[in-house]
Amino acid sequence: MTYLPSPPRSKRSFSWQFGITLLMYGFMYIPILVLAFYSFNASRFSSTWGGFSLRWYSSLLNDSRILSALGDSLKVAVCAVVISAVLGTMMAVGLAKYRFPGKGLYRGVSYLPLIIPDIAIAVATLVFLVSIGASLSLWTIIAAHIVFCLAYIAVVVSTRLTGLNPHLEEAALDLGATPFQAFLKVLLPELMPAIFSGCLLAFVLSMDDLLIASFTAGGGANTLPMEIFSRVRTGVKPDINALSVILILFSGFLAFLSEYIRFKSEQRRLRQ
Repeated sequence: MTYLPSPPRSKRSFSWQFGITLLMYGFMYIPILVLAFYSFNASRFSSTWGGFSLRWYSSLLNDSRILSALGDSLKVAVCAVVISAVLGTMMAVGLAKYRFPGKGLYRGVSYLPLIIPDIAIAVATLVFLVSIGASLSLWTIIAAHIVFCLAYIAVVVSTRLTGLNPHLEEAALDLGATPFQAFLKVLLPELMPAIFSGCLLAFVLSMDDLLIASFTAGGGANTLPMEIFSRVRTGVKPDINALSVILILFSGFLAFLSEYIRFKSEQRRLRQ
């Protein structure tokens, strides 16, 4: 009688790759969980737990300085994103469709804000504004934010352009459409998911910016990151914890929405 060997038992080994991954995600997300936990602290001191409470979330609704700073941040982000969406889309389409002398150099210069440190952009913008005699205000913050928002939107739209069928616009031209009509009715609808996704990304970056806004802000202009920074210099208070949790959830929602739009657009393109 022969005996068949029993199959080897599967052993779950703890690999070093899994350990490093776990450590990395823990380093990134455990502080956020601690922040969220202490945002429900009833005590005025973040280091001492005083029981569960929503008082700091409700106090944000009555904080005039926070609401005013939020209004300034929204004005800056909306204006910068709208202008950047138009200019960034035009730049991406122009670089993809047309040939002109110095195109490679222009492309490299256009995308420089993606790799230049924020502090360098902030100092350069401030020096430029002072040299031309411009008075610092909320509009100078918007102008500075357009610089980097435009580059991010252009990159997202350029990525979408590489995956489009170039014959769609040519077919519209053959059927009698003008170049403007072909762009408006054929190319632009195909680019809208990428434009919207790039706008969401640029909006989050603009709302999050501190360095560029603080260097280019004039009297009376105070964005939300500037207000938060001015308060945490004397210690982190529970109301700042609550505000940070709201901003994290809002940014996460916009990131999820952007990825969802990109995914649905990719699925629609594959079905065509």
